[in-house]
Amino acid sequence: MPPDGDLRAAVVQDAESGRVLMVAWMDGEAERRTRESGEAWFWSRSRQEYWHKGATSGNTMAVEEIRDDCDGDALVVRVRPNGPACHTGSLSCFAPALWRTIADRAQNRPEGSYTTKLLDEGVPAVARKVGEEAVETMVAAFAESDERVISEAADLVYHLYVLLAARGLDVAAVEDELARRAR
Repeated sequence: MPPDGDLRAAVVQDAESGRVLMVAWMDGEAERRTRESGEAWFWSRSRQEYWHKGATSGNTMAVEEIRDDCDGDALVVRVRPNGPACHTGSLSCFAPALWRTIADRAQNRPEGSYTTKLLDEGVPAVARKVGEEAVETMVAAFAESDERVISEAADLVYHLYVLLAARGLDVAAVEDELARRAR
């Protein structure tokens, strides 16, 4: 526990988009450091120490506003992020699980990973694979079982995510575009 022992959940939200980026923990000292520095500070329950978000990664968060909830037991911290919030390299810790895995593979390039192999082949090869999977999904939709359509659609989504990662894009940009279109 932190020295003052009074931890509150801190829901970190992008001040511009409204997207929830992460949830961390703050006590009075973390909140004081945040207010004084203008950048997010949290209490790490695993390391049992204060941490300045982005101190090692460079992905800091400029704090625009801190709000208490009605009971004073949680906070919303509205920020302007300087890079991804998630340690996987994803913009948000709440991105789809598949995207977080692909972003992590793109960042760390583990040996033996199919995702790493695809990324190493480059954008043109991944784009061809997306086209191949799209055709397979289309063919399955016309003539095969629902299970086969689902299987091919899963392959298509996976390869589309890899294409985004290969281009250095985040799936959040696609979500933003779809939200913009829905307005």
